Amino acid sequence: MPKTIFDKIWDAHVVEELPGGRNIIYVDRHLIHEVTSPQAFDGLRLRGLKVRCPEKTFATEDHNVPTNAERLELPSKWSKSDSSIQVQALRKNCEEFGIQIWPLNSEYQGIVHVMGPELGLIMPGMTTVCGDSHTSTHGAFGTFSLGIGTTEIEMVLASQCLILEKPKTFELRVDGTLNAGVTAKDVVLHLIRDNGVGGGKGHVFLYTGSTFKSMSMEERMTVCNMSIEGGARAGLVEPDEKAVEFLRGKKFVPQGAEFDRAAEAWLTLNTDEDAKVDKLKKYKAGDIPPTVTWGTNPGMGIGLEEPIPLGDGTSYARAHEYMGVKPGQKLQDLKVDVVFIGSCTNSRISDLETAARIVKGKKIQKGIRGYVVPGSQQVKMEAEKRGLDKTFSDAGFEWRGAGCSMCIAMNGDQLKPGERSATTSNRNFEGRQGRGGRSHLCSPTVAASVAVLGRFPTLGELTEIVAGKC
Repeated sequence: MPKTIFDKIWDAHVVEELPGGRNIIYVDRHLIHEVTSPQAFDGLRLRGLKVRCPEKTFATEDHNVPTNAERLELPSKWSKSDSSIQVQALRKNCEEFGIQIWPLNSEYQGIVHVMGPELGLIMPGMTTVCGDSHTSTHGAFGTFSLGIGTTEIEMVLASQCLILEKPKTFELRVDGTLNAGVTAKDVVLHLIRDNGVGGGKGHVFLYTGSTFKSMSMEERMTVCNMSIEGGARAGLVEPDEKAVEFLRGKKFVPQGAEFDRAAEAWLTLNTDEDAKVDKLKKYKAGDIPPTVTWGTNPGMGIGLEEPIPLGDGTSYARAHEYMGVKPGQKLQDLKVDVVFIGSCTNSRISDLETAARIVKGKKIQKGIRGYVVPGSQQVKMEAEKRGLDKTFSDAGFEWRGAGCSMCIAMNGDQLKPGERSATTSNRNFEGRQGRGGRSHLCSPTVAASVAVLGRFPTLGELTEIVAGKC
């Protein structure tokens, strides 16, 4: 029977079928961080359990660690803060249960969804879980990767398994070449806008078509990262030679002849020609505009020059009120206070290079604060090697250490009430970047353009900026 890539991964990891359509699924890789894991370890202690496969669990500190100079003083200066308590708990738990951890300021510390792939912890055909919804990022490598809750974290630590009901499949096929200034972030924002934040509920998104095939691995990670924002359980891209070359030589992948054998198997992990999916939607790349959110969920997106919609129902009225916008208004009319370039969606070296090309030799407009937060220490070091830190600093941005930072605003990097941001992160919920803060999701290209223009660009302005004419 023909199978999709998801069917193949799922079937290979079923340990036992349970009544009611549920399955015990084996987990190949478990990633943890300081926020969602403490109660899970406490649960193990209460039951007198050990971590079943500590060698398959890896930890880092990312969500609420400081990204400014205070990171050098953690945990001493923050000894009584929630951040320090969580960080110290993670270190204690990892030491007690024999888990590899990369703590703050270590060579491989970073946002879990950035440092995992760059270390080769994620490989095609795997099942991967983490106590973070954006674990879907790793689907870019052809892995079934999903976020889980604290109770499930405890289950995986104790058994290396998870009880799941098999999701359905939703194929999103995009073919053709993207227009100038349109990026992977615009593609996924457009797809979420079209299908809604609940459009993928109960499904795994299968990203297919020539547009995704032409994307780099970092671009595919951006797309898969936001699968959860479209309501999907996970997202998947079939592994190809790009995935193989990205992983070649990474710290935790097989080496030499063993890697070649693994790569050969990875390249067979695709959807069979006659396999059936539960849903299918097709798109033309040329129809996708640079997309920015105007409201309070990732589905409230518009093209750069579209007016803010009237919509219907109380959710739109509430979004208009919270965001301080009016139907018919243009993005270009809005005053922006902060530009944030970072998060597990857009903090990799290619994202930073893209933004740096736009701001090089220019200055942030007066009245705008700019933050650039690399996704990992490896990204930070590589960016500094290429001189990107100087480019951003000369333009007036703050160059920070690795972490989630303003994406989740747990570490002091926050918007003030009423402030508006152009942000490369993945969520624009009320208060996501700080109580009363107003967040507009966009690509690094658009965010950097906002910094130098002082407002959102028109489509013509963005085209000229990308072409180096403005």
